[in-house]
Amino acid sequence: MNQDFTARKAEAALWFRQLRDRIVEAFEALETRAAPPGCRPARFEVTPTTRAEGGGGGVMSVLRGGQIFEKVGVNWSEVHGTLGERAQKAMAARGVPGMDSDPRFWASGISLVAHMANPHAPAVHMNTRMFWTPGAWWFGGGADLNPCLEYAEDTAHFHAQMQAACDAHDPGYYPRFKAWADEYFFIPHRGRARGVGGIFFDDLNTGGGARDSWDADFAFTRAVGEAFLPGFVPLVERRCTTPYSDTDREAQLVHRGLYAEYNLVYDRGTKFGLETGHDANAVLMSLPPLAKWI
Repeated sequence: MNQDFTARKAEAALWFRQLRDRIVEAFEALETRAAPPGCRPARFEVTPTTRAEGGGGGVMSVLRGGQIFEKVGVNWSEVHGTLGERAQKAMAARGVPGMDSDPRFWASGISLVAHMANPHAPAVHMNTRMFWTPGAWWFGGGADLNPCLEYAEDTAHFHAQMQAACDAHDPGYYPRFKAWADEYFFIPHRGRARGVGGIFFDDLNTGGGARDSWDADFAFTRAVGEAFLPGFVPLVERRCTTPYSDTDREAQLVHRGLYAEYNLVYDRGTKFGLETGHDANAVLMSLPPLAKWI
């Protein structure tokens, strides 16, 4: 693949950064509306991040101790460099050509994980990203809902937003990517899913490199990102003031233990971020502030 992707990389990275900015603004607006009279609303702490080997970095944005969010991180990154041996082998195993001769890479994306103050409000994960090597490029991402106290209407609303984003581009995407999420976000040693699912996709290059599908694939990736706020914010507004008990809080902390186990043991993005030298605090931003095991 000898196409010049410089402009397309810049376009993708800018859009991911703009999506990050819109989500941060929306979440801070939720905290503003929820703040008690006379109290300063919780705000994101923004920290620049870098790869250990150089080659780009990003922005880690974390809000802690809010009325709505006990902890939420919204990270953006644009990194590049040379893949290490383990990462090269992993890419080659996925069918990426040229890893043995030219292991350069570039990647950009947004990654979000929210752990809620109220146990009735669902935790959530979302990311969208683009990855490039000299021999291939692709998009990936998705979003999944992780309630500790499940409400069928919340699950239905979230999935409806994801399905609408998929159906606008390919009616086969939603059933395919929903099934992929159900498989990917499963915790084998617990024998259960970590939440109520959503969609997950990776290696999205519908032209297969021979034909140029970048515009269509990027448009779909944007649609997934755009579906996140209307899929999630109404659930927060519906549940954030629901009274809860000590039993509810206990269930939330135990459920967070499942989330931590999955991200540390199985999550592909966590492994890749640490192996490629990205800021460890940014990579591990997804971990909950408090969790419990029984």
